[in-house]
Amino acid sequence: MPNIASAKKRLRQAERRAARNRAAKSALRTKIKKARHALEGGNLDAARAALAAAIPAIDKTASRGVIHRRTAARYKSRLMRRLAAGTVRPTST
Repeated sequence: MPNIASAKKRLRQAERRAARNRAAKSALRTKIKKARHALEGGNLDAARAALAAAIPAIDKTASRGVIHRRTAARYKSRLMRRLAAGTVRPTST
């Protein structure tokens, strides 16, 4: 336990920020999970809607410093790859 007043304040700030980051990361994981389940379900409209909610959430948490920007890019890339794999592309023969 800190004895100096400024150290006590920094501890309080750190606890508040950690709680805020934990909540933001939890909400992000929930949106990513919903998007993954929608993609696995096969309904492309629902998958696109879930991705439309997940992508901005990923960008926002990265811009706030909760997750690293490359982690955000990796999450988005994996989701978009799954969407691309789920769409049927006509073959040119």
